[in-house]
Amino acid sequence: MRAALYTRVSTRDKGQEAANQVNQLREFCAAQGWPIANEYEDHESGGKADRAQFRAMMTDAAKREFDVLVFWALDRFSREGVYETHLHLKRLDDAGVRFRSFSEPYLDSCGMFRDAVISILAVIAKQERIRISERVRSGLSRARAQGTRSGKPVGRPRVVFDRGKAVELRNVGRSWRDIARACGVGVTTVRRACSSMASTDSGLPRHAA
Repeated sequence: MRAALYTRVSTRDKGQEAANQVNQLREFCAAQGWPIANEYEDHESGGKADRAQFRAMMTDAAKREFDVLVFWALDRFSREGVYETHLHLKRLDDAGVRFRSFSEPYLDSCGMFRDAVISILAVIAKQERIRISERVRSGLSRARAQGTRSGKPVGRPRVVFDRGKAVELRNVGRSWRDIARACGVGVTTVRRACSSMASTDSGLPRHAA
């Protein structure tokens, strides 16, 4: 069978080099008698599917440019989650491409237990989706109980402005800034409130800022 190698390292993988993975995979394929048709190597997080070499590998798999994909470990292949990872492996299988994990011999769709491996992965992926769905429903129920979809208050809480307090503070000589700080509003709001109340009460003394 023609083999393809997929390797990946990211900045978070301290002390790991792609060359270490590649050398081991090459030796493994040589021992199996599998000629290597292509090698794909990414240097980024496995938590996303838009890795350049990963995309190229999946495209070539769909064209049947190789017969088996060999990766060092499943987390080198993908870290997107159980469900997404299973979908990638199923795409390989649907294209007639087998897969084999070097460090996890049980992840092997080349042998007689191929159907069992695919079925087990499918069951695990389904259970993961159920757990995610349950967590989402639980979160939405909790949010609705709190009055909003997200559970957070909508907009800013309304400030209750005591105009009478602002006027009293102004009467005892407090500055606009001090009054605004004490009332929890802006200086302009305080000025406008005091001016409005002063216009309705000619006996209200005014103070300079």
